[in-house]
Amino acid sequence: MEWELWLAFVGASLAISLSPGAGAIQSMATGLRHGVRRGYWSIAGLQIGLMLQLALVAVGLGAIVAKSVLMFTVIKWVGVAYLVYLAVRQWRAVPQDLSEDLGTPVDSGRLALLMRGFLVNMTNPKGLVFLLAVVPQFVVLTAPLVPQYLAIGATMTIVDLVVMGLYAGLASHLLRWLRTPRQQTTLNRTFSGLFATAAVALSLVRRGATV
Repeated sequence: MEWELWLAFVGASLAISLSPGAGAIQSMATGLRHGVRRGYWSIAGLQIGLMLQLALVAVGLGAIVAKSVLMFTVIKWVGVAYLVYLAVRQWRAVPQDLSEDLGTPVDSGRLALLMRGFLVNMTNPKGLVFLLAVVPQFVVLTAPLVPQYLAIGATMTIVDLVVMGLYAGLASHLLRWLRTPRQQTTLNRTFSGLFATAAVALSLVRRGATV
């Protein structure tokens, strides 16, 4: 991939990562509840899901999913159901009194966090369709494809790790103000509403949408 083309793709990757979506909401919710270090397990899961979607685009299966009414609909509604599950889970999250132990992250299984992030991205056909619309613009068909897709995948992963880490870090800094269970409950339900909003937005996605 040529230098100028790569820089343009870095800009596109930043725009994709910074745009509000289920991944950003998941990163913030995880950073808030578990802290940045443990939250990175969820962020790593997001990257696995993202790279699997990119692989589907690279081998041509992404176009099949985007064109198949049945496959697109099934993946979409699985994603909607999972976001609703996350909304309910966040709503029912048990607050902790942080007045004496402020900043201590809530313990949670790393594999569970990894899988949670993976499912958020993998059950989102909106991301797959978006990759189908964006990635081909940066691929030179007359050059070897494998090195180009490896460069694209590495760039997207690094950019998304940084951006999602910033989202998680910003959310984790809210801990210093969450000194009572009531305050935590309010924020948990705010994030629950965000997950629910993301679920509604995903339910409205139609084939051919690119945003």
